[in-house]
Amino acid sequence: MEAVPMRARLCVAAVAGLAVLLCLRPLPPAEPTPWAAVLLFAGVCAGCERAAGARSFGTCYPVLLAAALLLPPPAAALVAVPGALLSPTERRPAALRRVWRAGQSALAVWAAARVHAACGGPAAVDAPDFPYALLPAGAAVLAFCLVMTVLDGSILVLADRVPAGRAWRGLFTRSLGPLAVHGLAGLMMAVLWRSPYGPVAALLVLPPMGVAWWALAQAHRERAAHRATIRALVQAVDIKDGYTRGHSERVGRASMLIARELGLDDERVETLRFAGILHDVGKLGVPTRLLRKEGPLTPEERRVIELHPEYGHEMVRGIRFLGEARAAVLHHHERLDGSGYPYGLAGDRIPESARVVAVADAFDAMTSTRSYRRARPVAAALEELRRCAGAQFDARMVGALCRALDRHGWHPAVTADVPAERAVPSSPPVAAGSEVAGRVPDAERRVP
Repeated sequence: MEAVPMRARLCVAAVAGLAVLLCLRPLPPAEPTPWAAVLLFAGVCAGCERAAGARSFGTCYPVLLAAALLLPPPAAALVAVPGALLSPTERRPAALRRVWRAGQSALAVWAAARVHAACGGPAAVDAPDFPYALLPAGAAVLAFCLVMTVLDGSILVLADRVPAGRAWRGLFTRSLGPLAVHGLAGLMMAVLWRSPYGPVAALLVLPPMGVAWWALAQAHRERAAHRATIRALVQAVDIKDGYTRGHSERVGRASMLIARELGLDDERVETLRFAGILHDVGKLGVPTRLLRKEGPLTPEERRVIELHPEYGHEMVRGIRFLGEARAAVLHHHERLDGSGYPYGLAGDRIPESARVVAVADAFDAMTSTRSYRRARPVAAALEELRRCAGAQFDARMVGALCRALDRHGWHPAVTADVPAERAVPSSPPVAAGSEVAGRVPDAERRVP
């Protein structure tokens, strides 16, 4: 994202300017700045960031929170600046991102230190007074989390133009759990720092945290590898079947909307997104000449194409992280009345994931331009889905998609699957419901 909107740049400048003012705010004469502690914390924080790498900003949070519990607010805010300015970043503009990180972290640490001091936290740490010390430390973590999430949501709105309702939705609750763990580690460091064992003992908290960060980073790398595998498979399908380029990604998005509307947990939502993206991967096993055939399909050619769910299942059944997405790949052409393929399953015998993807697949097929007909309006496609609910589609999934689109709209990244000059507006009209119900004559359909 090299072209950062001016309003986002102004936000970064405002946050950075406020952070500078707070960091430079003089302390009372009776409370000199503990420069030795500031330099030690800042050095450890910068070392954590450099060691963690570009994708692990935030690994120094226990150090920042320990500083917030031990130091005056301006001094604690200073601790965050060197690590943020020196942190690796893979995305551009790197300098602007580092300034944003520095300002955001400094404000969050300042707020945490101020709240901790207002709650009488320093005395509880010095004693130490347990469990009372947990209360001001918890308040400091809440303040830190609140500032971070408010600023994170703001930059999403200003820089990435994410709708405000979506930018902050769930951001605080998702951040609070990990930050609570960081806060406990920071409290342990602060208590040990004030103990007879001193700063050296406090820093011994970091190696176990480092092992935890390493394990988390490995999990993130594994997840990134999963996504790369899926992306490669989808790109292969798009290259082979140019008529439906972008279809898989859109079906994945529609499946995700349905899953969220059904109230499924985040892990299942992600799994169903994968299911939608990979539902047509079996087309890699279908001869290209059939996928690109312009004219009607013969009965034998249709039978070959109808093998693609089984081909797809064979390709993905060994990929364990896909979970129930594998069943969706195999059964997304089954129908509630038992007239689908490959096994003619009916009703609840069709896996839920397959029923979700079936609705998402049909919706995108109707709202995308193909070589044999133009796209239908979204409203017309939803009406057709409602008409076929109970016979071909699960009415619950159809209702969930309708409600999700009423709330969020439908703005696919790819609006047409074939160039406009290849579309055939003069093709025979498709009878209402015929494409969804699968009764379109072969002359009017190319691929099921």
